[in-house]
Amino acid sequence: MTHKQRVIAALEKKIPDRVPTFELEFQIEEEMFGETFDYSLVTKESLAACGKKEKEIRFERLAEHIAELFLEKLEYDSIPLCGDYYPKDDDHLEFVKVLRKTIGDSACMLWHGDGTYSIPDGNAMYDFAYRIADDYEGVLAQADRMAQRAIERNKIYADAGVDVFILCDDYCYNSGPFVSPIMFSEIITPYLARIIEEIRKMGCYAVKHTDGNIMPIIDQLVLANPHALHSLDPMAGVDIKEVKELYGDRVALCGNVNCALMQTGTDDEVRQSAEYCLKHGKPNGGYVFCTSNVPFKGLPAERYKMILDIWKKNRDY
Repeated sequence: MTHKQRVIAALEKKIPDRVPTFELEFQIEEEMFGETFDYSLVTKESLAACGKKEKEIRFERLAEHIAELFLEKLEYDSIPLCGDYYPKDDDHLEFVKVLRKTIGDSACMLWHGDGTYSIPDGNAMYDFAYRIADDYEGVLAQADRMAQRAIERNKIYADAGVDVFILCDDYCYNSGPFVSPIMFSEIITPYLARIIEEIRKMGCYAVKHTDGNIMPIIDQLVLANPHALHSLDPMAGVDIKEVKELYGDRVALCGNVNCALMQTGTDDEVRQSAEYCLKHGKPNGGYVFCTSNVPFKGLPAERYKMILDIWKKNRDY
C-alpha cells in the first residue's frame, strides 16, 4: 500500500497492510536528525525580500526536505502541515500546492480545519460565561459564523491538495468538558457536525482532536461523524481499550501513547504505553499509531525513537 492508501484504509475503519502513523506536528527534528534545513529561508521576512522565482525555488527545496523528513526518515503516512518551520499566511497556502506537486498522490497532507468553540483561556473564561448568561442567541450566532468561516477555509485548502483535516479545538480538561454535555449539544455539536459534513462532501477526511476527558461527550463527538478521534488522552484517564470496544465499529482511533510518560516516566512505562495502544488499537483495523499530543519541544528524542521502534516491530497485520 502507499502511504495514502494505508491512512485512508485506517480512517475508513478497514485493515491496511500495517498500522499507519502520523503526528499533528513534529517539533524535535533537530534533536533527532540535526540541522537538516535552513528554515530561515522561508520566514515571512525572508520571503518578502524574494522575487517570484526565488520564492518558488525555496518552496521546492523545502517541499523536497519535508517529503524526505516525514515519508522517509520518520516513515509517517501523512504529512502534517502545522509547525513553526512552515511559511505563514498566503505563503503557507502556496507552499501546500508545491508540496502536493512534489509528493503527488503518494501521501495525505494534514491541516487544521476546526471552527468551533474551544476552552477559553483564563482571561476570557469569565467573559464567555457572562455571554452565555446574557446573550445566548449571540453565542449561537457566533458559532454559526465560525463554522461557516472554517468551511470556506477548508474548501480553499482542499483545492490546494489537503485531504485530511484535523479539527483541533480543545473541549476538555482532565475532569471533563468545559461546558456541560447539554450545553455542548447546543453550542458545539451541531456546528462541528456541519463542518465535518462539508469535509466529507469534498471527498476529504475529518479527524477530531481534543485533549482531556472526552468520555462525558464522546457520544456527541461520534455522532458528529468524524472519520477518527485523536488524542484519546491517557493523562485524563481515556483508555483506548474501552473506546475501541464501545465505538471502534463507528469511528477510527488515533493516539493514546502517553506523552507525559515519554517525558517523565521510565523506559518500561513508555514501552508499556506504546505496546498497550497497539495491542488494543490495532485489531480489526481503524487505528493510527501516534502520541496523545505531539512530539513537543523538550521531549527526549530517544523516547520518541523508542515508540517508533515499537511501532515498527508490531505494525504489520
